[in-house]
Amino acid sequence: MLSPDLEGAMNTQIAAELYSSHLYLAMSAYCESEGLPGFASWFKMQSDEERDHALRFIRHVVDRGGRVMLTGMDAPANDFGTPQGAFEQAQAHEMNVTMMIDGLYGMAVQHGDYASQAFLQWFVTEQVEEERTVGEIVRTLKNLGNDPASLLILDRELGARQAGG
Repeated sequence: MLSPDLEGAMNTQIAAELYSSHLYLAMSAYCESEGLPGFASWFKMQSDEERDHALRFIRHVVDRGGRVMLTGMDAPANDFGTPQGAFEQAQAHEMNVTMMIDGLYGMAVQHGDYASQAFLQWFVTEQVEEERTVGEIVRTLKNLGNDPASLLILDRELGARQAGG
């Protein structure tokens, strides 16, 4: 059984994961409008992954006898300035999500909720990967500068991302 505090925090995390999905979908649409289908595809897959994360939390809350409380969310931005700007915002967002996951894990430890600790360990590991991946793309974009040919090569590379990767 989830403690009321942990149940509330997990519901907040569900909302955050759904917001993440919308944010990445907005970034995908932005990149599509900028003529960067590979960037758009990468962000679309990221959006799908974040929705899956929300569904994992929903399943955990329900499995532990809790109540899922879906709430409304703010609309994400729709203009990111540049592809680099989109990825920099994604990086900042992932760092915020990491802090939220860490807080949930700490709360699970505080409540002695071993099942939630085991569940959240997957997310702790996932966030390391998320921050690393987005950080590498940001560094690459910074190194490329404003070279259009290099940007198109990176667009092709990002478009080759396979689901789950």
